[in-house]
Amino acid sequence: MPVTLNLYLDDSGTRHPTRDPGKKAEHGYDWFALGGVLVRSDEEAAARDLHRSFCEKWDVKAPLHSSEIRSQNLNFDWLRGLDEAEQKQFYEELYIMMRDAPVTGIACTINRPGYNARYLEMYQKHPWQLCKTAFSVVVERAVKFARSKELRLRIHPERCNKPEDACLKSYYDTLKAEGMPFAKDNSGKYAPLTPKEFNETLYEFQTKEKSSPMAQFADLYLWPICMGGYHAKNRPYRRLMEDKKLIECQLKEEDWPMLASKYSCFEGVERKG
Repeated sequence: MPVTLNLYLDDSGTRHPTRDPGKKAEHGYDWFALGGVLVRSDEEAAARDLHRSFCEKWDVKAPLHSSEIRSQNLNFDWLRGLDEAEQKQFYEELYIMMRDAPVTGIACTINRPGYNARYLEMYQKHPWQLCKTAFSVVVERAVKFARSKELRLRIHPERCNKPEDACLKSYYDTLKAEGMPFAKDNSGKYAPLTPKEFNETLYEFQTKEKSSPMAQFADLYLWPICMGGYHAKNRPYRRLMEDKKLIECQLKEEDWPMLASKYSCFEGVERKG
């Protein structure tokens, strides 16, 4: 098997632009995101070993699900029974596992209020589902990164349901057949790849179950990347940046607009320092 770069994707938020937000999310922001981690296929075993060791030490049988761990509910309600020192140790060792794994975080986060302000009237209240934008952007940036390493790229979204999985596969096929789906006059500044370049680099599309350790790494990385768009000093995001675990850390800052994690429709967001 050839060595490839593998992109493991999770989603966060609701992909429908016009959905009623209802009760606010725990973090207080309204986003949709697709993202996770990039990992070389010949380094995945090391990441899986770290995952296994952590789960064995803490007797974790369920998938490491970020929201359950943060809120200490469902499969992680047992965290509430630990004393303060034990809880701190658990969260610190969880972060150390993320830090030491040979993975790089990447995502596309769309601020829903900003998206609707920009596109809702333009598309007569029927804009694209947010997953089309987020998938196209994060995959293209992963392709560019893979090409810089002279590697082909596998795409591994977390399995959801048949209609949503089929949507992502259709976006993947469109990238190979037609290139990026955005208007060329608006996207030129981002140096969009051609269908030929996508075909040269994209190697495989295969969904993964939540039980996959790499899918769990994607889940754990996605939330802090999203939060980083709103709050630069969010502790998990800041630590990942300081430890050079995000794609920005491997790029020149002037290349971030074209190659780094994308924060879309954030013009009206006052990012906390």
